[in-house]
Amino acid sequence: MILLNEDTKCLVQGITGKQGSFHTEQMLKYNTNITAGITPGKGGQDFLGVPIFNSIEEAKEEAEINSSIIFVPARFAKDAAFEAIRHLDLVVIISEHIPVHDSMKIMAYAKEMGTTIIGPNTPGIISPGVGKLGIMPTHIFSEGNVGVISRSGTLTYEIASELTNAGIGQSTAVGIGGDPVTGDNYVDILKRFDKDDQTDAVVLIGEIGGTAEERAGKYIAEEMNKPVVSYIAGRTAPPGKRMGHAGAIIQGSSGTVASKTKALNEAGVDVAKKPSEIVELLKKVM
Repeated sequence: MILLNEDTKCLVQGITGKQGSFHTEQMLKYNTNITAGITPGKGGQDFLGVPIFNSIEEAKEEAEINSSIIFVPARFAKDAAFEAIRHLDLVVIISEHIPVHDSMKIMAYAKEMGTTIIGPNTPGIISPGVGKLGIMPTHIFSEGNVGVISRSGTLTYEIASELTNAGIGQSTAVGIGGDPVTGDNYVDILKRFDKDDQTDAVVLIGEIGGTAEERAGKYIAEEMNKPVVSYIAGRTAPPGKRMGHAGAIIQGSSGTVASKTKALNEAGVDVAKKPSEIVELLKKVM
């Protein structure tokens, strides 16, 4: 497993908000190690036994913490992320609709501080059997040795369900986020899976727009040791039309299913035409 393991001790920023409280309860039910919550002005209270603090600095004096998950509204997300980056190793940003210039500042500061960012606009991370830092439904995941990376939450769920139903468990599933500017990308996560003893193969779920999947293909061809299979969504999307995610837009011949499939095929990656084919492709390479 990667990113989220037995040593992960997480705080929730925005724990008393509607989304924060709902998903904190779900994460706790999945045995995620949530050690603190942050809501300015509500320090001294608790939520389901999790102590609430006014700031991360205050929380670190009382609790053991090395990661954060952010549920605050978009307009407050940059300040919340900066506070987390100053103090922690891993920050998962669930928040949607963060302005691009804010995301760029977040990523630049994270790079400067050596902090790993997942998201924004991500379903998060799940290591089945260990915990989740995210919003994904846990019943569709199962413990195993296949890593999953995706830009799409919905497709992550669909393919994880296909794998689980076929008896193929997952080591970790990571949603890198659907925005144009995100933290860890496909290559960053592929590197982590390639070094992970508990991952034997990887499913890369892509979609039209940008060149992230093409860059992943180059990395796989040159450096990846473990087998990868893929599915690219957006096969029927018209050029120039944005499809769902802010990052999913085709310009000219780049960013198309064809260009991504070609890059991945050249790297030895079989690309499924529909999600239900992933299981058979995996069985061929494992």
